[in-house]
Order: sequence, then structure tokens, then C-alpha cells
Amino acid sequence: MTISTVAVTGGNGKIGSAILAHLADHGYETVDISRGKRREEVADSYITADLLDAGETYGAVAKSDADAIVHMGTIPNPYGNPDYEVYRSNVMSAMHVLEAADGLGLEAVCLPSSINALGSEHQERPADVRYLPVDETHPRTPDDSYGIAKHAMEVTADGVGRQPSTDLTIASLRYPWVTAEEEMRESFVEPDRSLNRLDEVHPATGHDVLFSYLEIRDAAAIARKAIEADFDGHETFWAVAGDTTADAPTADIVEEFYPDAERRADFAGHEGLVDLSKAADLLGWEPEHSWRDLDQ
Repeated sequence: MTISTVAVTGGNGKIGSAILAHLADHGYETVDISRGKRREEVADSYITADLLDAGETYGAVAKSDADAIVHMGTIPNPYGNPDYEVYRSNVMSAMHVLEAADGLGLEAVCLPSSINALGSEHQERPADVRYLPVDETHPRTPDDSYGIAKHAMEVTADGVGRQPSTDLTIASLRYPWVTAEEEMRESFVEPDRSLNRLDEVHPATGHDVLFSYLEIRDAAAIARKAIEADFDGHETFWAVAGDTTADAPTADIVEEFYPDAERRADFAGHEGLVDLSKAADLLGWEPEHSWRDLDQ
């Protein structure tokens, strides 16, 4: 696999622009494919396209002359848009990118899944956590438009990846809240996140998301690792930090918040509730950054 040029959809956004910068730092030519005016100064070139239009998507990917594509140009939550738009943005844009990448002979596609594919913060029901640590084979039971769409995107990628005529390497990354330093200070360092206060934290950092998060540099690094990897078809990977958002031992968190979940490992210290071994094995990626490394 030889990749020299990488297209990033949604490169105007928070994670997309970080991925563009990270790819540039690692010697790649980059192309930002986004809607509207350019809002970043990193990419080597910029192409405007509506990713919900299959023809525009195909044309933009062709014009980019990319060898791989990281797709970040989707609606990031179920709020502010009708449910069908959230679903269409996340599922159909991914299908258009996959079709274009396959038809144009690209090497790899990286797709933006989410912890919400499990069934998480945006739904009314509590997250259905059956065992810990959670791995990629854990049942997915979302019922909100965003989580359903991420689940459907993964299923779509599964199908495309198993087609005999497809020679793509496809990775779906299950991101949680991706945080920068100032956000981690405000949300994790400064507040009281001891065990008896964890019921009060923001849903994006609490029980339903397995007290997970990911530092933005690690989010960019795993996207690069995903397009550099060499495996057949589609694989899903958890992309979360190696510790929790809580200032409490993980064993105590499990006892307090997941009493009915099967324990498949012993927990010591502040390690996360997600099994990251698949990303380590297939991508060679491990998270390097933690909010605990910031000055207290």
C-alpha cells in the first residue's frame, strides 16, 4: 500500500482540521473536501462539495487525486436537525464516500463512528452495558437518530467491505467526546469528579459513555494509523483514551455504576472501561495523552 495524498472531508471542523495538520506533519499531501467557505489553513488544496450528493462526492474525490480518504464531514449530534437529516448525513454521506473510493481505486477509507453506536448519551434509556471492558463485539442497541445512524454506517461499511470486487481497507473509529487541553481543564481538572459527584457530570463524560473521552492529538493519530493499516475489508475500532474521566479508581466506578455487567478483567488504577487491544493489534495505535497529565 502506497499512500501519498489523503483527502479529509469536513476538514473545516474541529477533528477534521486536527487530522489535516497531523497528516501534514507526517509528510502527506492533503485535500480538504468541505461545504461552504474554507475555514482552515492547513490543507494543500480545498474542494467544495455536498457529500449528500453522490455525483458531487464522486467528482470531488476524483479531483482530489487522493490515495485514501478520512471522512469527517457529517452532522455531529442529533440536536438542531430533524432525525432523518441526522441519519441521512451520517449514513448516506459514508455510502457516497465508499462508492467513490471504491470506483476510483483508492487504497483506504476511514469513517467516523461513535461511542453512540453502542447506544449511549443521546437516548432516553440508560446505556445497555453487558460486560466490561467493552470491546468491538459488544451488542449495539441505540435508539436515537444519531446512534442508529452510526450503527447503520458500520453495517453499511461491513457490507461494502465484504464485496468480492472491493479492494478497500475500511476502518470505522468509535470516537467519544474528542477534547482539547482547555476543554479537559474545564471539564476534568477543575470540577470535582470524585465518585460521589459522578452522577452530576455532563452526559458526554459520564456513565452512558463509559466515562470515556479522547485527546484530540490521539484522535488524529488513530485516523492516520487507520489509513496506513493493511487488512481486508471493514473493521471497527474503539478510539478512546486509556483512562476514565473520573477522579476515582476504576474498580469503584464499576461497582457503583455497572453492578450488573459481567467482569471480564480486573481493574486497578484509573484504566478505561474499553478494550483497546484490537486497535493496538491491527493499527499499532495506543492513546498517548491523558487529562491527568495536565497541571493540577
